[in-house]
Amino acid sequence: MQPAIRIKRVYEAPQKSDGTRILIDRLWPRGLTKEKAAIHEWAKDIAPSTELRKWFGHTMDLWGDFQKQYKAELDSNPAVAAFLEQHRHNKVITLLYAAKDEEHNHALVLQQYLSKQF
Repeated sequence: MQPAIRIKRVYEAPQKSDGTRILIDRLWPRGLTKEKAAIHEWAKDIAPSTELRKWFGHTMDLWGDFQKQYKAELDSNPAVAAFLEQHRHNKVITLLYAAKDEEHNHALVLQQYLSKQF
């Protein structure tokens, strides 16, 4: 059975319903302690590359191209297969991200991508 994959800003309070909480940013979120983040894993290897993140810069005109490029990175990233294997038996996975924009961020792309892979 495929795990339920949720996304949430890392600054939101942890809930028991979050299941396995996984930070998916390459950089640690500003102003957040490890205790407050309450993460089980920091999967920075499946986050967008530094180059792609800086290129996108949350510029809405680049959103479509960002999604395509990030999916291409995921397709060629060996860390994705390891992530899928490690989490395939989880019931709930919550992907945590720090971006302020809740409608245009890499967590949305990763959620869709992983849902198709499990």
